[in-house]
Amino acid sequence: MASKEDKKERARLGKRPYTPLRRAVQLPVWGDLGIRISTALGLIFMVVMIHWWDRDGLVDNLDGHVSFLDVIYFTMISITTTGFGDIAPMTDRARLVEALIVTPVRFAVLFIFVGTAYNFLIKRSWEKWRMAQIQEQLNHHVVVLGFGVSGAEAVGELIERGTDPATIVVMDQDEERLEQAEAMGCNVIEADASRDESLESVRISQAQTVLVSAGRDDASILIVLTVRHLAPNVPISVVVRAADNELLARQAGADNVINPVRFTGLLLAGSARGAHIAEYMSDLASVTGRVQLVEREVMPEEIGKPLSELSSGGRGLRIYRNGAACGFWEQEADCLQSGDVVVEILPSEEGAANGESED
Repeated sequence: MASKEDKKERARLGKRPYTPLRRAVQLPVWGDLGIRISTALGLIFMVVMIHWWDRDGLVDNLDGHVSFLDVIYFTMISITTTGFGDIAPMTDRARLVEALIVTPVRFAVLFIFVGTAYNFLIKRSWEKWRMAQIQEQLNHHVVVLGFGVSGAEAVGELIERGTDPATIVVMDQDEERLEQAEAMGCNVIEADASRDESLESVRISQAQTVLVSAGRDDASILIVLTVRHLAPNVPISVVVRAADNELLARQAGADNVINPVRFTGLLLAGSARGAHIAEYMSDLASVTGRVQLVEREVMPEEIGKPLSELSSGGRGLRIYRNGAACGFWEQEADCLQSGDVVVEILPSEEGAANGESED
């Protein structure tokens, strides 16, 4: 966490401790600029060739001879509406060409350059201002701290489940990872997730949930501590790889601790007990499978009913009541109460489309 001396120094220098929020643009800056310049040059070249083809309709008041260089010169002063009068169209055909072809091209080139100025000076300044406003008004968003393998998979799964990428903020210090998240449509910010200033910049206290996957257990636990200090009520999920650190992560304030090594072991053990157990567990964990696990609050019309008669049509597995877990076979599951949290299995969109059911 930043010391008071660090904060004073940053305030004195007027520096921000993080890169402002940004979101991917559909076309890169240099690609946009290249298209505009190529179009303008193509139109100018077309006018040059038209003037060269109709050079007999032009008169050079200086020497009476219209060369190719004179044609280029006349084209440029025509398109820029300078018009010195030393070369002029004299025949009806030449004047018709100027009126019907050159004049529309003149306007087109003008609009291209004016549009370029707007896009690079005004529009991009507006976009920076707009992103700053979004950053200041972030609310009920998902914050992903660390975009390694686990973070990237989590974001991809969230998007698959219907989460709008515009409501996801990814924080990392690796530019390549941020570009990957930006390409997925997420808001990204280059910053150190263990610093108060960085987390405050993405309004961590207003987040819907925080996902932490820093790549190292010590870094992840430090980030959890910092997040919990700034956002006491926001749910935090963290990835740790050492079993010894699971308790530390919970003591730091994590609501959910995921150990990928342990989960892999469960899948391996499941595969040893049956050929399809590991497949089914993976199926449950992903929205792209035929079934999915859903956690939700009990609905008003379900109060008083058993867990086996859910309004959603799902298969109830467990309820959480006053912080305690109750299985579908226990007495507590015979009568749902207000405030219960239900965990159920539902068919995914693919499974429902195929008319499949899970017993």
